[in-house]
Formats: sequence, C-alpha cells, structure tokens
Amino acid sequence: MDVEDPKDLVRRGYDLLSAHYERVFNSETKYGSWIEELLGRLPEAGVVLDVGCGTGVPVVRSLAAAGHRVTGVDISDVQVRRARELVPEAEFIRADATTLAFPSGAFDAVICLYALIHIPVEEQPALLGRIASWLRPGGWLLVTTGHQTWTGTDENWLDGGAAMWWSHADADTNRSWLLQAGLEILHEEFVPEGDSGHILFRARRPESEELSRLGDEEWLPDGRRRDLSLQ
Repeated sequence: MDVEDPKDLVRRGYDLLSAHYERVFNSETKYGSWIEELLGRLPEAGVVLDVGCGTGVPVVRSLAAAGHRVTGVDISDVQVRRARELVPEAEFIRADATTLAFPSGAFDAVICLYALIHIPVEEQPALLGRIASWLRPGGWLLVTTGHQTWTGTDENWLDGGAAMWWSHADADTNRSWLLQAGLEILHEEFVPEGDSGHILFRARRPESEELSRLGDEEWLPDGRRRDLSLQ
C-alpha cells in the first residue's frame, strides 16, 4: 500500500477504530503493572505528559485518580474527544507529537506507550531528544519502541475495516537514541506481541543539572545533541 501521508493514515485509523481498539486490547486493564510501578516513583501531585494518550484509559485516568496533573496528547480527534469525556479532570491536546513544544523541565514523567512506533522513524530520535528536555532532573520516561526494524501498513487492522501504519527502529538503535538524549536507562524488557513484540524502556533524566541546557535548539534533525562528542 502506497502511503502518501502516514500520519494522516494513523489519525484516520484511530478515528475509525477507537472503540474497536479498546475492546480488542481490553483497555480497562492494560499496562496495569507499568502504571503502578510509575506511580511509586512520582512525587505528590506530580506533573505528567502522556504522548499518544488515546482515550485516556487507563493511563491518564489512573494517574489523575492518584492526584497527579496530567496532560494527554493524541493525533486522533475521536480519541481526544472521548478522552475529555472519560477523564474530565485531565487536559487533552489534539496534536502531532512531533510539533509539541513545552518548557525545559516541565514534567516529572513522560509516558509514550505504543505511540512512538506510529511516527516516521526518521523523526523519532529528535522527538526523544525533546522529551528528554521536557523532563525535570530525576524525571522518568516510560516508553515502548520497536524491537526490529520495520515500516509497513496493515490494510485491515484488527479486522476493523481501517488501515494502520507503523515505523520501527530496532532495539539497539532505540537504546542508542535514549542514551544520546542524555537519559539513563534503568530498565529494559521485551514485550511479546504476536510473532514479534516491542521493547519497554524505563529511563530517567539524571539528577544533576548537566542537562539543564537542553532545548529544541540543542538537537540536530537526526536527534543527535549538538557537539555531543565535545561534551
């Protein structure tokens, strides 16, 4: 399938399959242990960003219920509309994640579960670099990435009658992008799905102020930090 605008295909796919996706993946209970682990690391009334938040269930809802201030971002109009209905106590933004701009050190944690893989692989390292800059010193990133290099389309995803598109780098590449962003990787695990799977990373911005200068201007288009080899 020839894809002129993969991001638009992803947006339309989730617009059409929002409710169907929830039923297939049992959204009420997925990510339970991951969320619980993150909750134990957040400060009281933490500030959290969920990139690719979907309907806000269960991630944003669980975090908001625990007293955290949560902003969710999703490319799908339908997902964001439903999220605002399901989790009215949180804030939701309809946007392409690669266009987001937040101040340095704005969040105690950023979550990006099964969303990075819907962004063109050439745009992923720069986004990870910006995410690193949005974290406060000691802040956490919980992210799922590709496991093997692959870009492609399913023309009838989940037998739901709509197409979906993905773009994956391999595990070693994703690991190197996180390290180049200046993050410490504390945990890495393979999450199986079908014949393959994804990688879950828990990473942290170091407590020191060595990353305090990070901002959009510090990142080259391929995600490398400017003059990284000299620092």
